[in-house]
Amino acid sequence: MDDGKGRGRPRKDPTRLARWTPPEGWSRLVAWISPEEKKALKHAAVDAGVPVADLVRSLAGALAAGAVGHEELIGTVVRGRPVMEKIPTLFERDDRFRVIDRPRADCAWVFEGQGVGTEKLDGTNVRLTVRSGHLVRVEKRRNPSKAQKELGIVDGWYVDTAADAADDKWILAAARNTDVSGWADGEHSCEALGPRIQGNPLGLDDHLCVPFNVEVPVYAEVPRDYRELRDFLSTLDSRFAPGSLAEGIVFHHPDGRRAKIKRKDFPKSA
Repeated sequence: MDDGKGRGRPRKDPTRLARWTPPEGWSRLVAWISPEEKKALKHAAVDAGVPVADLVRSLAGALAAGAVGHEELIGTVVRGRPVMEKIPTLFERDDRFRVIDRPRADCAWVFEGQGVGTEKLDGTNVRLTVRSGHLVRVEKRRNPSKAQKELGIVDGWYVDTAADAADDKWILAAARNTDVSGWADGEHSCEALGPRIQGNPLGLDDHLCVPFNVEVPVYAEVPRDYRELRDFLSTLDSRFAPGSLAEGIVFHHPDGRRAKIKRKDFPKSA
């Protein structure tokens, strides 16, 4: 009997049950994703000939079985994060671009006592790719031009360095002088430092790269009040180059958020 609704699309596998009962002890994972991410997952699932759920579960299974290393997965997550976005400054700024005693709303977690403070290094942002303890790629940060910013491009990105490019000479020197033998495979965002980089504020004798996720010194006790931070930074000795003042502090939240404050952000008469 025809009820006027049509038969609809037939199942790809008529023998497959409409409902599936998970094994004992299994749990359900729910995640919010963007339309673009959903579309990408669907395309990958179609290519594999499996449902999206099976595709996601296969990744978890490969991770559990050791077929996919956790370093690879973490590297993908870090690359997926807006790692090139500007780190927000803790306080609002005045018309002279100096900070005022008004915390930024998106940095509220810092003033609530969350996260840890690390030394902010004043150099050039680079990215080193490591495989089996060997350096295989050196990239540098490229910031959008004024014209690109007018088009809505506000975040930077990485581009390859070139051995014959004069602009890359000291970045490559820093990379070559950096011991990466103990680093995990993957891409590591770093700060390139040295005598010929950014005026060498730490007074280093040679060039090298400091990875943000490996060696940046942590300060156990960092004040989180405007005036206390100003006074703290005015005398803060660099842990990386004792005898030189640290440029500032970067606060790191466990979920990946960051916030910064530099000594020179404060007005001299604050």
